[in-house]
Amino acid sequence: MLIEVIAIRTEDVEAAAEGGADRIELVTGIAEGGLTPSIGLVEGAVNASTLPVQVMVRPHSQSFCFSDSDMNIMLRDIEAIKETGAAGIVIGMLTPAGELDRDALERALRAAEGLDVTFHRAFDEIGDQMEALRQLADYPSISRILTAGGLKPAPQSTERIRLLREEGDRLGISILGGYGLHAGNIEGFVSKTGVHEIHIGSGARRNGSFMEVLLPSHITEIRRLLHERP
Repeated sequence: MLIEVIAIRTEDVEAAAEGGADRIELVTGIAEGGLTPSIGLVEGAVNASTLPVQVMVRPHSQSFCFSDSDMNIMLRDIEAIKETGAAGIVIGMLTPAGELDRDALERALRAAEGLDVTFHRAFDEIGDQMEALRQLADYPSISRILTAGGLKPAPQSTERIRLLREEGDRLGISILGGYGLHAGNIEGFVSKTGVHEIHIGSGARRNGSFMEVLLPSHITEIRRLLHERP
C-alpha cells in the first residue's frame, strides 16, 4: 500500500517522511483546491527529504478549463519544475462540456516528458468516468488518477472507486483514492475498494485541518492500520 500525503510547506515534507509516507503531493492554495506552488517551495520540498515529490500544476481555481494563455503558463511551470528534480506533476484539464481536454493534456505531457504524471480530481467532474479512465490509460506517462469517485468524499463512493480500480488494474493505470480519508475510515475504504494507493490530506493534520500542523503520528497510525488489516 502506497501512502501519498499533501504538503503545503517544507516542514510538511519532513513530517510526512518521519511518519512513513511514500510520496508527496505539493500544492499551494489548498483552500482553492490546490494551485501551483512557487519554484522556491518546490526546490525546498525536493531537498527536504528523499520522498518523491509530485507538484500541482494549476494556474487558477476558476475551473479546470484552461485558455491558451493559461496553458503557456502551465508549460513554463512544468519546465521549471523539471529543473528542480521533482519526481512528477499533478495535472487535469477539461473542456467546457466537462469532458477530458485531450489537446491540452497532450501539450502538457509533451512538456513533462521524463516526469511521472498524476491526473487529479478534475476527473471527478467528468460524467462518464469509465470512458475517461480508458482515455487516460492511452498515455503511458500518466501513472495514476486521483479520484473520490465523484464530488462526495471518497468513503461515500466506494463501489464506484472499486469499479474504476478494477478497470485501471486491467489497463495498467492506478487509482489513487483520496478526499476525506483518515485513520478512522481507512481500513473500511481500502477493504471495499481494493485500491493500491491512498491520498491523505487533512486526515494527517491536527484537528483534521489544513490550518494545523501535519502530524507524523497520524501517518504512522494509518500505515499500522493498513499493515494489520486482515
